[in-house]
Amino acid sequence: MILNQAGTRRFRAYTSKHLDELLRRAGLDDEQRLRVRAVATVLPFRTNAYVVDELIDWSAAPDDPIYRLVFPQEDMLPSTDVARLADLLKAEAPNVEIQAEANRVRAQLNPHPAGQKELNVPRIGEEPVPGLQHKYPETVLIFPKQGQTCHAYCTYCFRWAQFVGDADLKFASDDIDQMVSYIRQNPSVTSVLITGGDAMIMGESVIRRYIEPLIGLEQLESIRIGTKALAYWPQRFVTDPDADATLELFEQVVDAGKNLAFMAHFTHPRELESPLVESAVKRILGSGATIRTQAPLIRSINDDPAIWSGMWRRQHTMGMIPYYMFVERDTGPQDYFAVPLARAHEIFREAYSKVSGLCRTVRGPSMSATPGKVCVDGVTEIAGQRVFVLHLIQARDPALVGQPFFAEYDPSARWLTDLRPAFADRFPFEIAAENVLVPA
Repeated sequence: MILNQAGTRRFRAYTSKHLDELLRRAGLDDEQRLRVRAVATVLPFRTNAYVVDELIDWSAAPDDPIYRLVFPQEDMLPSTDVARLADLLKAEAPNVEIQAEANRVRAQLNPHPAGQKELNVPRIGEEPVPGLQHKYPETVLIFPKQGQTCHAYCTYCFRWAQFVGDADLKFASDDIDQMVSYIRQNPSVTSVLITGGDAMIMGESVIRRYIEPLIGLEQLESIRIGTKALAYWPQRFVTDPDADATLELFEQVVDAGKNLAFMAHFTHPRELESPLVESAVKRILGSGATIRTQAPLIRSINDDPAIWSGMWRRQHTMGMIPYYMFVERDTGPQDYFAVPLARAHEIFREAYSKVSGLCRTVRGPSMSATPGKVCVDGVTEIAGQRVFVLHLIQARDPALVGQPFFAEYDPSARWLTDLRPAFADRFPFEIAAENVLVPA
């Protein structure tokens, strides 16, 4: 075991080159390991010693939820694709041939859901600004070039395309001056979300390069940081060499009069159990930052109301704010992980009914779809027709926010595109899109 001066383990990553060795711990035979390795040529794999040694119950693998959270499964992809890739691996085919087949499979997995690469491109004049997304008028997302990885990858991640080494699928930039210039030229922007990947994979000196210029922008009310570091490497805020300097940077943001919000991803209650997590949360809150929690609803990992109500209560007692339950996006292994919308609402409603009002800051189940964040409010009957009741929490067109609308009930629907309008020919956001005037 490698120790630093604080007596804790240094960060050690495990990647695809370690995969076969780790799969043996799960009791998989030669053929099973080969098929999992085939999936890992398409979907990225990365974990670390903390997740492997502290979070996974290897006696329950491969059915353990944390194991399934970070390790590829052979049925995440169509069986014909897995078989073809497994044959190439078994034959020790040239890497260029394996990658060509992997790229073919990736292209079928909708690597950029909600038009996130095509529809959210900010521009200065006619020139696009790389590494930014501007989906809503008040919010800009920043993708730092140095933050395009994570301490460990979630198998359900909708940004999996960022991690497969294909430059055509990645969006990121380190041109901080250009990013700041864009924000300054758009005074409607009041909130910035630094995301990736995971922003907290960056060391203090690097993330400071992105945050300090934002502090001086008077228009900004909040700076958000999207991260799963609290679950996958809480040492980042406790015992890492630059942990103290990082917290001092957070204090600097708060002292400048801006809200610093951690958008923390917790997918399963076990991620909250370590004393390191409790220490990390206390230190972050002590800097004046807030922590809001969110995660998608994932089949075979957290599709149980008791899991969600337990997480929300624990997060609340730790000082965090339950924020979102998301619906698994229409990308990557959605067929493996997705929960039908009707069942998703049942899980949310039951979990929501088991917590106090102080936990009911959480919203969901929410789809981060092309028109915005669409929330499933329930299922009801109107004029003899069973329907979904929905509304937009956020929208590309702010006029649509909060307006209820209806979709025909479909027990198998898993995403917005599976739904059909009820009592109308089109959804409100479809009408709004058609009414947008395109300049000549």
